[in-house]
Amino acid sequence: MKKCVIFCAGEFDKLAAPVEDAFVIAADGGYAHTKKLGLQPDAVLGDFDSLGYVPSDAVVHPVEKDDTDCMLAIRAGLEAGCTDFVIYGALDGPRLDHTLANLQSLQYLAAHGARGTLVGLQNTVTTVREETLVFPAEFTGTVSVFCMGEPARGVTIRGLKYELIEGELTSAYPLGVSNSFVGAESRIAVEKGCVLVLFDTANGMRWRYE
Repeated sequence: MKKCVIFCAGEFDKLAAPVEDAFVIAADGGYAHTKKLGLQPDAVLGDFDSLGYVPSDAVVHPVEKDDTDCMLAIRAGLEAGCTDFVIYGALDGPRLDHTLANLQSLQYLAAHGARGTLVGLQNTVTTVREETLVFPAEFTGTVSVFCMGEPARGVTIRGLKYELIEGELTSAYPLGVSNSFVGAESRIAVEKGCVLVLFDTANGMRWRYE
């Protein structure tokens, strides 16, 4: 899977995984993060209302547009053939509307045959779309599962404090909120549809799909 790493304008502590061989995109204020990390992005884009100036090598978009800067970066990554996206600075910004938009962007990626992960200060969010997400036994803390679109059916959760066998999650009731890792390998499987899975960033990115 070709990896795309996107830096947005919000906060994050550190890189959760190496960026070697990744297609790196700085979206608007995310350019400041790449400079701080000593990274040379492969693409710089946005309307630059957050950064406050336009880098010399940037692709500039108008402020009045349908896509957020994060979505512009996602589209660019997909056009470059990437299927594995790690996005920093997309969860802990000052605007809740942009945070919700970024959560929707994960579902956009899943609908386009890619996988995306948002890495924030406290939380990491990824998706499960008609597959199984497997966490190692070493993961600790809370984990929540949310449906934000069409009902997710055949949802099976095993190895967590609260299990679910071939259940249904909908966007109208938060059944999957505030579960817990219990020191065992855990699995979240979805037969039809897509869910968001939220857990502690301190666990890192050590999971796999089946």
